Amino acid sequence: MRIGELAEAVGVTTRTVRHYHHLGLLAEPERRTNGYRDYTLRHAVVLARIRRLTELGLGLAEVRDVLADEAGKDLVEVLTELDEDLARQEAAIRERRGRLRALLDGEALPAEGPVSPELAALFAETAHLYDSPMAARDREVLALVETAASPAERERLIAAVSAVAGSPETVAMANEAYALLDALADAAPDDPGVETAARRLAACTPRSLLPDTSTIDRDSSFLRAFYADFAPAQADAIRRSLEILMEDGSRGADG
Repeated sequence: MRIGELAEAVGVTTRTVRHYHHLGLLAEPERRTNGYRDYTLRHAVVLARIRRLTELGLGLAEVRDVLADEAGKDLVEVLTELDEDLARQEAAIRERRGRLRALLDGEALPAEGPVSPELAALFAETAHLYDSPMAARDREVLALVETAASPAERERLIAAVSAVAGSPETVAMANEAYALLDALADAAPDDPGVETAARRLAACTPRSLLPDTSTIDRDSSFLRAFYADFAPAQADAIRRSLEILMEDGSRGADG
């Protein structure tokens, strides 16, 4: 058989046959006196086996291992591992589809979505409590933080925000802080309202919402990017509120 006839018989391309030759998966046939390769039935059998194995999902390195064992002793082991891997993929797909269905079946996707079902529920429950551009930015930051959080950190985050939302007094303080921050959108950095907003924001921010303040790097690239997303006076107020929280944390540790 010529290479084109072999490829057609097995249902692959001549380029694929040459690629398998290059990788050493398919032995090179002898050449006729005219220089053309002369493929045998054995080549077709091996090529068909390679195709079946790759269609099952085996990588070419795994196919090479299977073909190297003429008795086929490793094939069951390789296929068992493949079956287990496919089972894990199926479970992951079912879990992802479940999360998608929960989002699609909900009353509405949050503007910050997709987020975890817990945070989505919290956003839905607290949407009526805050009406402020700064509050909307806060929700975006919460979604960002939750994305990289571990399960334990996510649970702590949700609990801290829920505690704020469950206290009418703290909600009122938060709305006041948001209003003060909104008012700084066009203010100069030396506006006296910066300190007022900072102290109000610090007063209504649960300490449990923050990591260990002693580990916070105030010059980190993340914080620089975070502050750059706000108007200068707003950024100064948020930066100052963090300083207040860190100072309070240090005093608490000393005490």
